[in-house]
Amino acid sequence: MAVTRKRIEKNLGEIRQRIAEACAKSSRNPKDVTIVAVTKSVDLDTIKNLLDAGVTELGENRIQQLVLRAGELNAYLQRRRNELPRPVRWHMVGHLQRNKVKGALEWTSMIHSVDSLRLAEELSHRAEQMHRTMDVLLQVNCSRESRKFGCAVGASEHLAELITTLPRIRLAGLMTMGPMTEDPEPSRAAFRRLRELFEDMKKNRVGGDSFRHLSMGMSIDYPQAVEEGATLVRIGTALFA
Repeated sequence: MAVTRKRIEKNLGEIRQRIAEACAKSSRNPKDVTIVAVTKSVDLDTIKNLLDAGVTELGENRIQQLVLRAGELNAYLQRRRNELPRPVRWHMVGHLQRNKVKGALEWTSMIHSVDSLRLAEELSHRAEQMHRTMDVLLQVNCSRESRKFGCAVGASEHLAELITTLPRIRLAGLMTMGPMTEDPEPSRAAFRRLRELFEDMKKNRVGGDSFRHLSMGMSIDYPQAVEEGATLVRIGTALFA
């Protein structure tokens, strides 16, 4: 059953309020934080209601699901009479295999989960063939959990430097995930570490002017992520509950 626009708008209001409160604590502007709605658990009608509520930055964890959803939504938007205030932009926020790169390049505006040079090289090669430039984020395993994807903290700056040498991909920032716990506070250390890495890389001019995003924080821990500097928060459950 679809989540109604009214319910989404209520949840969205609460999320924005919590983001504003977190920004106030860290002397930030809430306008500098973008909500990426992770749609993996909802149907197409719910996504339509999400667009009507004003959210056009959409994310998926699995590339097969993203390609399916993006295709369906694109067909709907071509039939839609009222134009959206902003274009829909898809974000690939989950692990991406090299053999799935083509689908990601066809539909996404940003890939949050680049964690190896081989993946970055494949993206660059495919993007060259498709005559486009892709924004990517380097995923770093700041919580040091063996089950999580992401490059090691100690290897992150060198890998970032290598990625910036590749044509047709643009390093736009860093991404991490906090520990999977019910308590959001343990995530803060991982978010703070990512911000420190980001600031070190900025100081060393890694990525240049395009290097400006920190993707961190999900439904359980996005306020902590915003306090620590997140510019992109990946939210699913809190939007659709």
